[in-house]
Amino acid sequence: MRRPDSARDDQPVRSNDPDTTDPDTTDPDTTDPDATDRHDPFDEAATARVVIDARGTVTDWSEGARRLLGHRPSEIIGRPAAGLLADGAMARSRSGTPDPVELDPAAMDPAALPDRWSGTVTLLHRNGERLDVRLLAHRRTTDDGATEWFLVSPLTGTAPRSEDPDSKDPDSEDPDSEDPRLLELVFMQSPCPMAVYDARLRLRHVSEDMERLLGLAEDDVRGLRLPEAMPAPEIDNTERHMLRALETGESQRLEFSLRLPGRDQEFAWSVSIAPLRDGDGRTCGVVVAVHDMTKQNRAQQRLLLVNEASTRIGSALDVASTAQELADVAVPVLADYVTVDLLPEVSGGSRETPAGPLPGHIRLRRVALRSVLDGAPEAAVELGDTSFYPDSSPAAESLLTQRGVMKRVTDSSVAIWELTDPVRAAKLRAFKFHSNMAVPLRARGAILGVATFSRHRSPAPFELDDLLLAEEITARAAVCIDNARRYTRERETALALQRSLLPRALPDHAAVEFAFRYLPADTGAGVGGDWFDVIPLSSSRVALVVGDVVGHGVQASATMGRLRTAVRTLADVDLPPDELLTHLDDLVNHLAAEASSGQNAGAAAEGAGDVGATCLYAVYDPVSRRCSLARAGHPQPAMVTPDGTVDFLDLPAGPPLGLGNLPFESVEVELREGSVLALFTNGLVESRERGIDESFAALRTALAQPAAPLEDTCDNVLKALLPSRPADDVALLLARTRALDANQVATWELDCDPAGVAQARRDVAGQLAAWGLEEAVFTTELVVSELVTNAIRYAEAPIQLRLIHDRSLICEVSDGSNTAPHLRRARVFDEGGRGLLLVAQLTQSWGTRQGTAGKTIWAEQALPVAGI
Repeated sequence: MRRPDSARDDQPVRSNDPDTTDPDTTDPDTTDPDATDRHDPFDEAATARVVIDARGTVTDWSEGARRLLGHRPSEIIGRPAAGLLADGAMARSRSGTPDPVELDPAAMDPAALPDRWSGTVTLLHRNGERLDVRLLAHRRTTDDGATEWFLVSPLTGTAPRSEDPDSKDPDSEDPDSEDPRLLELVFMQSPCPMAVYDARLRLRHVSEDMERLLGLAEDDVRGLRLPEAMPAPEIDNTERHMLRALETGESQRLEFSLRLPGRDQEFAWSVSIAPLRDGDGRTCGVVVAVHDMTKQNRAQQRLLLVNEASTRIGSALDVASTAQELADVAVPVLADYVTVDLLPEVSGGSRETPAGPLPGHIRLRRVALRSVLDGAPEAAVELGDTSFYPDSSPAAESLLTQRGVMKRVTDSSVAIWELTDPVRAAKLRAFKFHSNMAVPLRARGAILGVATFSRHRSPAPFELDDLLLAEEITARAAVCIDNARRYTRERETALALQRSLLPRALPDHAAVEFAFRYLPADTGAGVGGDWFDVIPLSSSRVALVVGDVVGHGVQASATMGRLRTAVRTLADVDLPPDELLTHLDDLVNHLAAEASSGQNAGAAAEGAGDVGATCLYAVYDPVSRRCSLARAGHPQPAMVTPDGTVDFLDLPAGPPLGLGNLPFESVEVELREGSVLALFTNGLVESRERGIDESFAALRTALAQPAAPLEDTCDNVLKALLPSRPADDVALLLARTRALDANQVATWELDCDPAGVAQARRDVAGQLAAWGLEEAVFTTELVVSELVTNAIRYAEAPIQLRLIHDRSLICEVSDGSNTAPHLRRARVFDEGGRGLLLVAQLTQSWGTRQGTAGKTIWAEQALPVAGI
C-alpha cells in the first residue's frame, strides 16, 4: 500500500514549524457544520487515523486522532509513537492475550512484523486519562520503498476514564446510542427484499424491495399469510420452513424457481428465514430475506449445458447421430424446439463443401430435430426431407453472414413465410412461436449447415447470452459433425477399396467345399485389413489363406491388398507354406522400411513403422488327403471331423509378419474326407466381454455340428461369438475337404531309358481309354512324350509319370533334379528346344513346382466335351 499524499482530503496538513499556525489547531467548534456535511459525506473525523514510520515516529495525525486523544498534529507529528502508550501497557490481540506488537516498530525485526494486526491498546489522553482503544494496523510500503504503519480506530466506546463528568471531551461522546429512525431505514431500504412475520406467521412489515417484488403495497398484504398473498406450491413450502424456524428457533434456507405475477420468465430465488427473539429470548416472529439468484442460476445452467455438450455431442462418428445429440442437449434447457439442417452435399457424404458465405435461396436437408412436445408436431419439414429457405429467413441470413442470428417472430415475418411456405407459416401461428435463433455450422473453414433454436412454450424471448451459448455448443457440434463426415467418407473409401480387393465370389473347387463371412468393424476405429482367399493350385490342390493387417483405415486396406496379391503370386510358384510366409515377411519388412523412410508420404503420415500382419496359410491335396499348414502370429485353426469332434490344430505360432529373420515351421496333417477346417481372424475370438479361453470354448460349441451346411455353421458361429457391433474386422473361412478316388489317379515309375518313352505313351493311351477319354489321347501322348523325354535327357532318377482325372486332365512328370525348365525360342535350323513350347500351346496351363526330392512339371488340359 502506497503512503497517501499529504494533500489528500483525509490527511491533515502537516507543519514542522511550531510557530506556524497549523490548520489542525483550529477550534472545531467554530467549524460550520453544514459545510462539513456538504464536503464530508462520509464523516472522516469519525475515524482516528495515524501513520508511523519504520523508526516509530508519527508522520501523520488526523482530526479523528485529535478527537480521540486530544493532541493537535503540531504537538505529535515527528515524535515517537511510544510516548502515547500508558506506562506498562501492553497491546492485546482480539483473543485477549498480550501481544508484543506495540507502537514501536523500530524495536522489532521487520521480517517478523505481520502485514496486518488488530487488537486493543491502552493509550494516554492529553488530559492524562487512560483509554482502551481498538486498533487495526496495516503495514504498507512508501514510494521510496520504506515501511510504515497505517493505524485506524473508530471513535466508539473510547471515552477517557474519568469520574468527573465535566472533564469529558464533547468530541468523544459515544455515537452508539440506538436510533430507531436508522433501524427503520435499514429495514425499508435493505439491498434485498425483506419481510417480518409475527408468531402467527401473519405479515407485519415489508421492505420497499419486497413491495416491488410482490407488486403490492404493505397495506395490501399486512395481516395475511404468505400463501394468501402469493399462492403457489413453492410458497407453501416456504411457509412450512417459516413454521419450522418459529418452532425450532433455527434459521432455514431454501431455493426454488418461481414465475412472479406479471412477469414472462421464471426467476431463481434463495430464501433465508431467521427467527426473531424478544428480550426474554422467546421467538416472537421470523424475518424472511429473499435473494434473486436468476443470473447466477442461468450462468450455472449454461456452464452445465456446455459441459454436457462437450461430453454428449460426438459420442458416435455418425453425422445424423451427432446432429441429433446437438438437438437433444439444447431441449428443453435452451429452447423448446431445435432443428439441424445440413447442406445436401454434406449429408450426402460429398468430398467438397462450400467455404464462403452462401447467398440467396438455400436448400437444406433436415437431419435432426427435437421438441418439448411428444412427436414434434410443430415440425414443418420431416427428417430426411429437403426444404428451401428464402433470403429473409434466419437460416439463410446466418449462412450469409456466417454468424448467429436472433429474431422475434412477428406477424410480418410470418406473412413472408406464407408467400414461400404456407405450411411453415401455419405451424408458426398454431404453436405460437415467438423467438428463434439460427446459428451456422462451420468447421475448418467449411460451411456444413445451420442449427435453429425456437421458443413457443417458454414465454421469455431469447437474450444475447442465449445466442452466445447456442454459438458455443453449435461450434462444438460442427467440429464433431465434420469429424463424423470425414470419418464416414474415409470409411466408405476404405470399404470400397477393401471390397474391391477381397474376393466377391470364390470359384467352386473339386478339393474343398467352402463358405465364408466377412464383417467390417462397426466402431470409430475404422475399416481394418482382414482378408481371406481360396487359391487353386496345380494337381487339384487348393490353398486356404486368412490374414490380418495391423491398424485400420485406408492404409490398412491398401496394405492388405498388396499382401493378398503377393500371396497369390507366391502360391502360383507352388511354394510350401513356411517358405511362402518367409517371402511374405520380407515383403512386410520392405513396406515398413518404405513407410519409415518417407518414400510414401501418405503412408508415413498415417503411421510409419506400424506395417505388420498375421497370416495363416494352408495347402490341401485331395489325392493324398494331406494338409500342410504354417502360421505367422495368427490364431490356430480348428478342425472338425465328420463326426463333429472339434480340435484346434497345434501349430507352431511363428512370429507376426514384419519382425524379420525369424523362421516359420510347417506342419502336415492327414484329414479324413468330409473334415472341416475353420480359419478365422482374431476379431472373432478377442472380445472385451469374454476371455480368450471362453471365446474358443464358444467357437468349439458352435462348430460341433456334424455334416451341417457350411452356410448355417457360419451364421451360428457369428451369432455365438460376436456382439451386435463388432469392435474389429472379422473374417471366417470354412472348408470341407473332398478326396479323389483311387481310380481317378494313375502312376507309373519310369526308367532313365529313352526307349521307355514309347511305353509311357502306350500306358497313357490305355488309361485314357479306360476313363473314356479317347479323344484326349493324341494331345496327351504328345505332352507325355515331351515331358518324359526332357526328364530322361536332362534330369535324373527317379522319374515318375502321373495322370489325374478330375475336372480337368492333369499330366505330371517328376524327377530327382531341382533344375527348372524354361521356355526358349528355337531358331529355324535348331533340332530341339521346341518341346515346352508345344506343351504350352496344347494345354490350358503348365508349370513346375519344387519338392523335397526334386521337381514336378505339370500340364493341365480341358476334358473333351462329349459329342464334339
